[in-house]
Amino acid sequence: MQTATKHILNDLVLINNDRIAGYEKALSELKSDDNTGTDHIDLSMLFERMIDQSKNFRNALGTEVQTLGGEMAEGTMISGKIYRAWMDIKAAFTGHDRHAILENCEAGEDAALKAYRSALEEESMPAYLRALITAQQAQLKESHDEIKSLRDVVNS
Repeated sequence: MQTATKHILNDLVLINNDRIAGYEKALSELKSDDNTGTDHIDLSMLFERMIDQSKNFRNALGTEVQTLGGEMAEGTMISGKIYRAWMDIKAAFTGHDRHAILENCEAGEDAALKAYRSALEEESMPAYLRALITAQQAQLKESHDEIKSLRDVVNS
């Protein structure tokens, strides 16, 4: 049970590392646009907040992995690397516009939520870890909805 739990927690560590890298990529897309308007500043602040959120999530999960006698995973998932490569390709065709960046961020949020849903399907997960994962998932859902809402506003 502990081995499976450590593996699940480390999967969530990796998805948070993916999320950090994805938002860092989104920030670089904004900066390459040379836009210094209010929209740019608002998105930069939002993306920095998302990065901080994932760092906090990752650290909390990593602490639990260590408590269970494991080591916190490092790096990103293969799917995260593929996601960032796809973002690079798409940006080459669509430019660095706000809608494209937000659309890519929403796809990353969808992947993170899917990973959290999958983790919560593990029946042997101890209650205290289930509570931690559920709380993080709720915050991720709020972040997803914020990104989606901004994307929808840009699209209209």
